[in-house]
Amino acid sequence: MINTALHKNYLKAAFLAGCFFMYSCENSMEEVRALGEKKIGQEVAENVESYMSQDGKVKAKLTAPLMLRTETDTPLVEFPKTLHVDFYGDSVKLESRLFAKYGRYLETKGKVFLRDSVIVFNVKGDTLVTNELWWDRDKGIFYTDKYVLIKQPMNQRFEGKNGMTADQNFKSWTLFNSSGIRNVPDSALPAN
Repeated sequence: MINTALHKNYLKAAFLAGCFFMYSCENSMEEVRALGEKKIGQEVAENVESYMSQDGKVKAKLTAPLMLRTETDTPLVEFPKTLHVDFYGDSVKLESRLFAKYGRYLETKGKVFLRDSVIVFNVKGDTLVTNELWWDRDKGIFYTDKYVLIKQPMNQRFEGKNGMTADQNFKSWTLFNSSGIRNVPDSALPAN
């Protein structure tokens, strides 16, 4: 035989515990949504010195006072306080240098966006000056559709009003909508 009084007390206790449980688990919709949102993490590094190699050979050395790496669907690395890159040839001989006040590296695309006082120069004395420049790490080229100025020794100057492309060693380059001054040596042909 079932003791109805005891059975009723168990039902009351279960009902009260259920009410207490329901009351204590109440969340706002904002709190529930926040649990499902992906948090963006950011890594900070100071006084960075990093090397890039291809086929076991050092190709570039980057130095920067500050690096911010943000984890999103497309990882992003920013250099908000200047960066400097030295590019090397196959014999680890310095071939060109790059300076910029700001840089952003898109890891999955292998591209670097540089802006604000971008300067690239090679060991021959050629200097590129522009406000925006892209570097495609995989193709080993620089390119932009913004105005560029290239200075060479002997007061030679070239402008690319609609940008340019160049190899990362800055040995060869192509300007778009260009003009400039080039010194031509005297001809060795006899005068008529």
